[in-house]
Amino acid sequence: MSIQYISDKKLFLLNTKNTSYQFRVAEFGFLEHLYYGRKIPDSADYLPVRLRHGFEANPYEAEKDRTISLDVLEQEYPGFGVSDFKTAAVRVQNGDGSDCIDLRYVSHKIYEGKYAIEGMPSLRENNGDWTTLEVLMRDSSSQIEVTLVYGVLGKYDVITRCARIYNVGNKNVFVQRAHSVCVAFPTDKLDAISFYGSWGHERNMERMPVRHGKYTIDSTRGISSHYYNPSMILCSQDATEEQGDCYGIALVYSGNFAMTVEVNDFKQTRIVAGVNPDTFCWRLAPKEHFCTPEAVMTYSYEGFTAMSHNFHRTIKYHLIPKQFIGKRCPVLINNWEATMIDFDEEQLMAIAEKAKTLGVEMFVMDDGWFGRRTDEYRGLGDWQCNWQKIPSGIAGLSKRIHSLGMKFGIWIEPEMVNEDSELYEEHPDWCIRIPGRNPTRQRYQLVLDFTRDEVIDNIYNQLYEEFKDAEIDYIKWDMNRSMTERFSTALPAERQGEVCHRYVLGFYKLMQRLTDAFPRVRLEGCCGGGGRFDMGVLYYAPQIWCSDDTDAIERIPIQYGTSFIYPPFTMGSHVSECPNQQTGRVVSIDTRAALAYFGTFGYELDPNRLTDEEQEAVCRQIDYYCRYGEVSAQGCYYRLTNPQTEKEYAAFLSVAEDQTKAVLCFIQQVSGANKGIIYLKLRGLLENENYEILELGMTCSGAALMYAGLPMPQIKADNEARVYTLCVMQE
Repeated sequence: MSIQYISDKKLFLLNTKNTSYQFRVAEFGFLEHLYYGRKIPDSADYLPVRLRHGFEANPYEAEKDRTISLDVLEQEYPGFGVSDFKTAAVRVQNGDGSDCIDLRYVSHKIYEGKYAIEGMPSLRENNGDWTTLEVLMRDSSSQIEVTLVYGVLGKYDVITRCARIYNVGNKNVFVQRAHSVCVAFPTDKLDAISFYGSWGHERNMERMPVRHGKYTIDSTRGISSHYYNPSMILCSQDATEEQGDCYGIALVYSGNFAMTVEVNDFKQTRIVAGVNPDTFCWRLAPKEHFCTPEAVMTYSYEGFTAMSHNFHRTIKYHLIPKQFIGKRCPVLINNWEATMIDFDEEQLMAIAEKAKTLGVEMFVMDDGWFGRRTDEYRGLGDWQCNWQKIPSGIAGLSKRIHSLGMKFGIWIEPEMVNEDSELYEEHPDWCIRIPGRNPTRQRYQLVLDFTRDEVIDNIYNQLYEEFKDAEIDYIKWDMNRSMTERFSTALPAERQGEVCHRYVLGFYKLMQRLTDAFPRVRLEGCCGGGGRFDMGVLYYAPQIWCSDDTDAIERIPIQYGTSFIYPPFTMGSHVSECPNQQTGRVVSIDTRAALAYFGTFGYELDPNRLTDEEQEAVCRQIDYYCRYGEVSAQGCYYRLTNPQTEKEYAAFLSVAEDQTKAVLCFIQQVSGANKGIIYLKLRGLLENENYEILELGMTCSGAALMYAGLPMPQIKADNEARVYTLCVMQE
């Protein structure tokens, strides 16, 4: 069993294939973290050393023993207000107005299988080798109980965590902080890696040494956001792609989050992660409980690549909907960059018909098909077909597309409403806003109040009635604004701190109902591009639109940063119009395709405006992706360059799980005169097998390609890509 309890030492051992995580019941019932790292065969309970530290408080039970201080003893789930002055994992306002919570061990249970979280996504069991540990802790004074829940997925070196907070007293309690995870490290020699950005520049990797004090990444926008991804890596300062200690933590959550790394003067580092306390306060009535979102942790001593592969395999086999595991998205064309909102049915059919001749497998109709939607200022909330634009209706149009031998997809933005809509005119109180205060507008739309079941029911019923008779294969779910004026008229004053989290629960509820009603429909998440690229969305949607910035060159750092946590097959990545709509850059259609191969390959353009040469290129690209997309998007991904330090060129590689095929992308970003040869050392190949490089007509051993390298061509142009296909030679 991957979880053991050593009763004589009161020690918990959580072991995966390559890692160990240990904690124990220490003096007076405190739960003390001991070790997380490379697998060890024995106990780490010898590690804590009790010293008397000046100006440190001691538990009452310690009497005159001044060596036990919670500010130094690393608690597994620290409370607030009882002498641990570092960032707490949990904080409450008790029924008497006090804010202390002092948790002590009560009991535990271990069982085979994977726990679930009611109303929220979490990793799926999917016949994995899961074991679960639940540890009950109690504050005897405030009558608060917390159950710490751990899941262990041994083969992928993954440990998951969440916490259930119970009010077992007879007075209301307000939970003011509820983190999912806390991990301690007995060193301050670590680097912290986070992924920052903005619209069009999501998930840029930033690495810095941890420092005294607190470093926090977070979101208060109601979504996980473009600005910080709900994930973080702590690593040894010598960590590279191939060596060094790497600890990754990612939340299965799509709302306001916070991750804080804190270093104290005793060379201790703590990381906590969970719901953002700045926009959270949850009333717990007697006998009620609150459950935090799930946190997914993984460790590797073999650098960033191995850590990423742990995340990638876990997302592939234990997070995305089971029916889409290993299934590539059909090559699609989306009409947004071709027409935006201004289109009619025959324009769409002209795009689809031409795309079909080029080999495109699915047509996706974007924004503009519903209600009064003649521009961005009206129509959201009214999910009925605009018959003036689409005389055949959604069912009729989908049948016309299917008659071409193509699949059909459609865009929705179900969380939003325009004031110029029937829904708003009938239910102006159904959006999140403060009565008597003018609301903030973003894209001239307001956020529907998904804390209310009647609002979710209305949107679901509209969508179901519109889609039930149509032949829909794919839905792109968009969301195009941040949440402001966080207030629900359906909640009393003392529960307004619950709005943001309840909204996320409502978002999950609607996603679950829609995917239950249409289980064969592939969902793609989107939020102004990549503003909600998180594991919570991936539970329902096997892919997420990576960024609204479709410029191939700008996609290099975006997809690079994204790949640390998320696999390529989750990244919506398309060949778009040129000059690019976001940047104006002109890049060859082959370079645009090279980036898109390492994602959910498709097109964002009008194929009728392509030149003959470009049309021939599209045919070749689709043929290539249909043959090798299983490798480029679904394979084991290797980052061969870091775009933050290497400005001349970029390179990355995907290798099939059986290592018999690989797809390599090399992009020369800056050309120059009289340059030397670049030798790329590949990774992940079979040393003793010979690989044919199809585009070069040459054969090399895996060992030679990995250790001696492959010479790259000298290209006399900027931003030109080459894609190479490697296949093991058959005897």
